[in-house]
Amino acid sequence: MPDDDGPLTASAGLLHHLELWVPDLGRATRSWGWLLTALGCSLHQSWEHGRSWRLGGVYVVVEQSPALAGDRHERRTPGLNHVAFHVPAGRLDGLVAEAPSHGWRLLYPDQHPWAGGPGHRAAYLEDADGFEVELVAG
Repeated sequence: MPDDDGPLTASAGLLHHLELWVPDLGRATRSWGWLLTALGCSLHQSWEHGRSWRLGGVYVVVEQSPALAGDRHERRTPGLNHVAFHVPAGRLDGLVAEAPSHGWRLLYPDQHPWAGGPGHRAAYLEDADGFEVELVAG
């Protein structure tokens, strides 16, 4: 049903973009750039303080803003805990194997790939700046 702003579209309510402020753009470009490219994204924009990667209508930005107030993200405090991405089931193990050479470490290795619970095959990775991603297989 249309609202006062016009008709609903297929993308209404879905993520438009995600912007992560990072303390080291080079390090973030190395880790996030590899991961996002491996997930099918293409480099979308590049400027002095940031980069973005796009897939379809959604893009992810990493930016080392001059207005940054700290030097590390802490996912266990109020705020963003993690970002989850769908991955084809057959790609999960390869991404996990490659991740350390691109600045990611596997979280919960003793429970991998079932750290999310029975029937939820996923990998939880953390980069050098404390950002966590969940790669959900299937």
